[in-house]
Amino acid sequence: QVQLVESGGGLVQAGGSLRLSCAGSGRPFSRYAMGWFRQAPGKEREFVAAINWSGDTTMYADSVKGRFTISRDNANNRAFLQMNSLKPEDTAVYYCASGWSSYVTANQHELGHWGRGTQVTVSS
Repeated sequence: QVQLVESGGGLVQAGGSLRLSCAGSGRPFSRYAMGWFRQAPGKEREFVAAINWSGDTTMYADSVKGRFTISRDNANNRAFLQMNSLKPEDTAVYYCASGWSSYVTANQHELGHWGRGTQVTVSS
């Protein structure tokens, strides 16, 4: 059974940083692309960042480009999201996800495995 478990969320002031981690288990982690998505209260879940199986291709939402960095450690079955210069509008529950492809995608409908999420709150 595939499991993804996020951690690292919390409360931070605007301008601060957080590093989210996603631990994967249940299948060969290194074969599949990973993605981060977020859902703010009253809004639909949206794409944040994605990384391919090897880590040499990444994709970002325009709203986080230059501030967030996605990475992965295949040896330890983990993916990360480094979030810098955080803004109040980054407040959301952040989810990691993976599907059945090695290649990046921003389409959440292509991803069948999801974690339960970690809350990120940015105060102004």
